[in-house]
Amino acid sequence: MNTSPPVVQVSGVSKFFGGVVAISEVSFTLQPGVTAMLGPNGAGKSTLMRMIAGLESPSVGTIEVLGANPRTDVSIRGRMGLVPQQDALFDRLTAAEFVGLAAATHGVADPSDAAAQALGHVDLDPNDTRPCRSYSKGMRQRVKVAQAIVHDPELIILDEPLTGLDPLQRRGLIELFRTLGEQGRCIVVSSHVLDEVARIGSNVLVIAQGRLAATGDFRAIRGLMDDRPRRIRVVCDQPARLAAALVGAEAAMGIRIDGNSVVVDTNDIDVFGRQIAPLAVSTGTRIREVRPLDDDLESVFRYLVERS
Repeated sequence: MNTSPPVVQVSGVSKFFGGVVAISEVSFTLQPGVTAMLGPNGAGKSTLMRMIAGLESPSVGTIEVLGANPRTDVSIRGRMGLVPQQDALFDRLTAAEFVGLAAATHGVADPSDAAAQALGHVDLDPNDTRPCRSYSKGMRQRVKVAQAIVHDPELIILDEPLTGLDPLQRRGLIELFRTLGEQGRCIVVSSHVLDEVARIGSNVLVIAQGRLAATGDFRAIRGLMDDRPRRIRVVCDQPARLAAALVGAEAAMGIRIDGNSVVVDTNDIDVFGRQIAPLAVSTGTRIREVRPLDDDLESVFRYLVERS
């Protein structure tokens, strides 16, 4: 068990914009390592990250970063790195000039050398003389990551950093995030892409409609949800007959006909599996396929969002 003070402490935080509730009563702590913040677009991830970075104040509740208020304690800003969702670079500068400027702003002893190292970490050439305005979306994203890590911060906040990257670039950045986390830094990465979250790290915060829907190891979250209804598609030649027979079946909670299929919600997939074959025989139905529709990461995410 990690008994060290948390890097980030969010306690009862809500954020209002006029009559709109962007964040509602959210509490969690973050320790060194990689945490993925998962949520659909508009769930409140960016607002929460901006508050952790000190760019916004909570309407209710408190946020502490490294034991201080990130909004009022300016010294904390130098111990954080931020990759905003917005595409904001100084387009006339080269990547080395832009990242070097960030290093100088943070008081790094040798900004040019630090910039070259940071760009190397994201697989960009520090000797590239092209201005940032000529860079692709993926290259610009990696420049943003380089400026966030150039001063070796203790907390790195990354808002949708993998947008616009090709698969190879994504794999490289995910490995970088893992390495930084293993070195003792606290890394927070937001994403709405489920496959990315599965690869970024096992510690997950699920944000849905401004609320914290779940937190912890993703496999543990899945395990806690074993009692959720499961959805099965049965492709067959007599869907109406099979659906009628399933009405009285012990494990069938919901049934609908969808073309040449019967879609069944069940609370016990094992019992359903034992019942379906005898029911097919008794109704003279030939089954062509039995396929789960929600046995994946997306189904867990959808379930958490819908119940929030």
